[in-house]
Amino acid sequence: MGKKKIIKLFGVFAVLVLLFLPGYSKFQELQIRNRELSDKKTLLRVSNSRLEKELEKMRDDPDYVEKVAREKLKVTKKGEVVYKIIETENNKGTNK
Repeated sequence: MGKKKIIKLFGVFAVLVLLFLPGYSKFQELQIRNRELSDKKTLLRVSNSRLEKELEKMRDDPDYVEKVAREKLKVTKKGEVVYKIIETENNKGTNK
């Protein structure tokens, strides 16, 4: 093979690399983005499933609704008294 053919082949190879390298880089970025979105979709499905189960409990279980209202909304029954325990520096960590 002559030097001219080698130079031409190298030139063709260099042009091909310059043409396809940006596209390949973009392809790699899109693959990474696709993986991230797929992971996010999986997390959202799990979260959605959990929320659907909680919604079903809220519809079907009055005891659960009462529990949530008491814990999250601090709702009390009529006549019920709620005590709030405040820890001070003196009694923190002591067992009485």
